Amino acid sequence: MELRTAASPKDVKHYTTDRLREEFLIDDLFRPDVIKLVYSHIDRIITGSAVPVKQTLALTAGDELRARYFCERRELGVINIGGAGTITVDGKAYPVGPREGMYIGMGSQEITFASADASAPAKFYLNSAPAHRTCPTVLIKPEGTPEDGVVIVKDCNKVELGSLESANHRTICKYILPGQVESCQLEMGMTKLEPGSVWNTMPSHTHDRRMEVYLYFDMPEDALVMHYMGEPTETRHIVMRNEQAVISPSWSIHSGCGTQAYTFIWGMVGENQDFDDMDDVAMQDLR
Repeated sequence: MELRTAASPKDVKHYTTDRLREEFLIDDLFRPDVIKLVYSHIDRIITGSAVPVKQTLALTAGDELRARYFCERRELGVINIGGAGTITVDGKAYPVGPREGMYIGMGSQEITFASADASAPAKFYLNSAPAHRTCPTVLIKPEGTPEDGVVIVKDCNKVELGSLESANHRTICKYILPGQVESCQLEMGMTKLEPGSVWNTMPSHTHDRRMEVYLYFDMPEDALVMHYMGEPTETRHIVMRNEQAVISPSWSIHSGCGTQAYTFIWGMVGENQDFDDMDDVAMQDLR
């Protein structure tokens, strides 16, 4: 597990491009038959991926957590951006299709990942936060109706925002948030930009009561996103490629502009789960 320390905005304004990428960019995700995890001291979020191809992958705590198992004191959110797969939690198998997800509650001891087809493997994207109580483990489907019996299914809450005229027509699909999928502090969802739109989260904002991680994907190899971060009056940028993630501290804006439409997963961890608790930044105040 890779460790990242917290960063002060006073220091970040002096970072070089390489230092910015070293501190905030999460690269080399979705390697075949590997679970990659990055532990950030910023609200103790863990960001990672699991790509089972030839074998089933087991999620373990590692020495860094000083825990008997990964979810001993943690909750876990998962969204699958690849082919069909299966997540097994304490012996119970959940089929997780493309763009489907799971919330796995604290106390879950054995968690494994598998793919239905090695030629089109699942790509499980992971966000995890410290937890203080056990919330129900839930399979999350963005489409369809609740199913009885084998698993608990929640429909995603979709919100359409923006317009093509402002180049930010997008659909937000909320997977984990209060009133839909119960959690201790983790929130998670996916935003898809429509063709012709390139801006996300603009006008920009901060939220001192929680941090955020973005995963950018659905981008061809020759495309990129300019991810803007930093204090509103001290902005910086990081060039993002397909299937790369970026850590956003609570004091930082988090906006992106791509060379074409793309999709991104947002995960939030912190004190307040109110989705609309944002400190908006006026366009004229950005520098």
